[in-house]
Amino acid sequence: MQNNLNPPAPRWHSPWPWLTWLVGWALMLALDRHLDLANLAMLLMLTSVVASLWLPGGISAAASAAGVMVFNWAFVPPRFTFTVELHQHTLLLLAMLVANWIISGLMIRQRQLADAARQVAEREARLRSWGDTLRDAADPAAHASALHAALAEATQAPVAVSVLRGLGAQPEDDSTLHVGNANDEQRAGLALCIRDGRAMGSGTGRYDELPDGYLPLRGRGVTLGAALVCDMATLRHGPELRPHLQALCDQMGSALHRSLITAQAQRSREQAQLQATRNALLAAISHDYRTPLATIMGAASALHDQADKLDADQRRRLAGGIVEEAERLSRLTDNTLQLARLDAPSVQLRCDWESAEEIVGAVLRRARRRPDGARVKAWVEPDMPLLWCDPMLVSQLLDNLLDNALKYSPNGSPVELQVRRQGGEALLSVCDHGPGIAPAWRERVFEVFQRGDETRRSPSVEARREGAGVGLAVCRAIARAHGGELRLQARAHGGSCFECALPLRELQPTPPEEGPP
Repeated sequence: MQNNLNPPAPRWHSPWPWLTWLVGWALMLALDRHLDLANLAMLLMLTSVVASLWLPGGISAAASAAGVMVFNWAFVPPRFTFTVELHQHTLLLLAMLVANWIISGLMIRQRQLADAARQVAEREARLRSWGDTLRDAADPAAHASALHAALAEATQAPVAVSVLRGLGAQPEDDSTLHVGNANDEQRAGLALCIRDGRAMGSGTGRYDELPDGYLPLRGRGVTLGAALVCDMATLRHGPELRPHLQALCDQMGSALHRSLITAQAQRSREQAQLQATRNALLAAISHDYRTPLATIMGAASALHDQADKLDADQRRRLAGGIVEEAERLSRLTDNTLQLARLDAPSVQLRCDWESAEEIVGAVLRRARRRPDGARVKAWVEPDMPLLWCDPMLVSQLLDNLLDNALKYSPNGSPVELQVRRQGGEALLSVCDHGPGIAPAWRERVFEVFQRGDETRRSPSVEARREGAGVGLAVCRAIARAHGGELRLQARAHGGSCFECALPLRELQPTPPEEGPP
């Protein structure tokens, strides 16, 4: 929307009506000896009608009267006088004058109707364009300058706009957005208009003595701003224009209200979802903590109370159970804390250049301490570039994937951990030879508290205690926090393969240290 504050030039400044009269008189003078007086009179009437297309009413009527008088002086006998010899000539002149006035009046009326229709079309187009702009706006308040331009274009007068930045905000708040110039008295009027939610100023029935007009930006039952139109009382089409201006302001108010309500609803949904996740997480943790804690307490109690009655193998089994359950609790705690941390907005990773061989080596050493850890086979592609990552998080990702693979694959079957380069990514994969995961579950297993389809578990897999269902959710969150992705690939001969693709970055050279001068 363009802001054009220069009023259009008056119609009578156009050269076309005067050029029309000049051409008409030239034709009448040229045809004087060839046409009779009645035909010349018709030519005069045609000239007057065409000129009235541009001239305003008073000037057109005066030009028609002057044209009849000049026609009497130049063409009606006796010529070059204002005397009329025949009564029919007098009637002709009077008829010409009245007909000119009537036809000019009709032409002027049609022009006024055309102007009014054009103004209505322009206002409708402005409202439609303004509505399209607000419909696609993520933050309608950012379009306050566009509303300012639309009001200025419609009124051709100085305007100002004040927009509140939230529900319950006050006009005096520092967050209130102001566009346009307004003095202290006008700012006080804008604040009063926002509080009352009603139009003020000339012609509104409220503070009619004010020269300016104040229009509220109304939403559903709330006012979220106001617009000022300076010298509203002096506008040419002020009364007819006010509903159009109010419609522009109401569109802005409705868009602001809708945006704020949507943002508030989104925050409420996020809070409800976060609270539901916390409740479910606490319920799952409280349930899954009971079994390992009971095992630890039972084994520790037996060692404490009956140590002298137990042989070495029994004591070793009890101590091994304590270690295994303590490690399980540690993994569950780490996964829970990392899930809560990675779900927080603007999480900061502790990234550095790390060697894939060192990360895999540390993960492999921890896996080999498990009773079935010998099944894990690791391979790292030679000349693998350094990874820009948080080593603790990537290690936790691989620990979780190996834990799942060892838990849900048959005893004695190998579990492969591989790291290789694929295009511009480092591909970290953990593959097993278990029963696999049904296609319907290949995305759901990455959701919190999902443990997969138990009907596809192989009978040869030893019954193992379940976790809280947060391990794979944490793995995907870690991959995405690094700008990567975790995917599940089905294997042709049975089993599953979890692949974590991490983007490779170019190693930046370390700037040389400045030596002593």
